[in-house]
Amino acid sequence: PNSLQKNAVNFKPPAAFPVKPAEIKPPVIRSSKPSGYVGFGSLPDQVYRRAVRKGFEFSLMVVGESGLGKSTLVNSMFLTDIYQSRDLTEVKRTVDVEPHTVLLEEGGVKLSLTVVDTPGFGDSVDNTDCWVPVINYIENQFDKFLEAEQRVNRVQLVDTRVHACLYFIA
Repeated sequence: PNSLQKNAVNFKPPAAFPVKPAEIKPPVIRSSKPSGYVGFGSLPDQVYRRAVRKGFEFSLMVVGESGLGKSTLVNSMFLTDIYQSRDLTEVKRTVDVEPHTVLLEEGGVKLSLTVVDTPGFGDSVDNTDCWVPVINYIENQFDKFLEAEQRVNRVQLVDTRVHACLYFIA
């Protein structure tokens, strides 16, 4: 046998520290039993409860000429006055994009509704490029959301993207 094997045969472990029985503590075992089924099968219920607690965000764009009933339709769909702060005496000749946000609650479910109105759309004799401010607004909202999602430190994102667009034709 070589020297390593001789040393391995003669090896004696050092004496262990004396341990008193009172110093030995039993391991803490915590057991909690789940109240129901655990698994990805319960994920839809968890997502549903979280979404109802958090609420929903919805952005609706209404586009069309003045006097077609855009405001009336939106107010009757959501049973509220969305445009309560609007001054009707002022006549606008340019296409503006005006978001109006209102918080609605029905049956304990919260909805943050943003109605994006486009007063002045299609009211001119020459409607060439009247759609440009509308398209620019939609693209800017998507760009802002994408930029916010790509940040390293994301905070609570407010979704201002346009989810649906109602286009009124005379």
